[in-house]
Amino acid sequence: MAGSIAAARPLRAGFSLAARASSKSKLSRVPKRLSSIVSTASFETPLDVFTPRHIGPREDDTVHMLKTVGYNSLEDFVRDTAPAGIRIPENNLTDAVIKPLTEVELDERIREIAGKNKMLRSFIGMGYWNAVVPKVILRNITENPAWYTSYTPYQPEISQGRLESLLNYQTMVTDLTALDVANASLLDEATAAGEAMIMCLATMPAHSTKRTFLVDSGVFPQTIDVLHTRSIGFGVKVVVADVKEAINDPAIAVHELGAHMVCATDLLALTLIKAPGEWGADVALGSSAMFGVPTGYGGPHAAFFSVKDALKRKTPGRLVGVSKDPLGNPALRLALQTREQHINREKATSNI
Repeated sequence: MAGSIAAARPLRAGFSLAARASSKSKLSRVPKRLSSIVSTASFETPLDVFTPRHIGPREDDTVHMLKTVGYNSLEDFVRDTAPAGIRIPENNLTDAVIKPLTEVELDERIREIAGKNKMLRSFIGMGYWNAVVPKVILRNITENPAWYTSYTPYQPEISQGRLESLLNYQTMVTDLTALDVANASLLDEATAAGEAMIMCLATMPAHSTKRTFLVDSGVFPQTIDVLHTRSIGFGVKVVVADVKEAINDPAIAVHELGAHMVCATDLLALTLIKAPGEWGADVALGSSAMFGVPTGYGGPHAAFFSVKDALKRKTPGRLVGVSKDPLGNPALRLALQTREQHINREKATSNI
């Protein structure tokens, strides 16, 4: 009977013995130095371990787990743990099995089930808006895995095309916010606000006791929640108040106290309204979802983050800059990387 076996332990790193045999007599052909590894039983019982190793626990693992919780069989365990209302009666098991379907039939069946859903309009809002994505962008970017599965590279000069697209994004953000430097995006508006709070804290003298972050009550509740969460580890007191009613010109009032003014805004709205940098904001942040990103159950929505030049070395996230290659040609690279955790470790400006 033909079969295949693999040695129980490797001959050397990355290499293992494979042999074929049709009877016990073939064992004599195995070199003597391997006789301790390959046994007669190995030729009689092929070691098919691929399936149990990748799909579910091995049978002996299942038995061990059942005995640990006091059961002898999987059937007894299911009978005691699964509610009777969702269990299929044993006499109906045959009827309960779904017949095999082709790909086309399965697609039709799924559409039939999905057709029972009622499509309702969401009025939750909270910074999430539906957007129309042009087909050319949808097909070549949104539906292209090369874009949404790739991280920004650590190598400072890799992939000039990708860095150019990020630089274009940064340039757009600085133009719309009227600030000097923008990073290559953060996770979302709420976490960007948390990063802004920590950045403002990092610009203060080490001996300073001024650890209060004033937040307007009109800020999205999820942003306020993240600020409260992030403040705990840094000893910052978050105060939520109606700033518009109490202060006529927040930027002037904040700067008189030696603090920084952070503005959470709508990037698309900045094409029509006065930019934060024009009325004194030091930091502008928010969601860039309005530029054609679907709601997608709350994400993914990159956050924009821009600052005045004086804050660039405290800015979280990646920065794409313009440089020159050894031949003097224009080249793009990740700039100011000494701020980041892969270089500056626990002293990094952020864990992004």
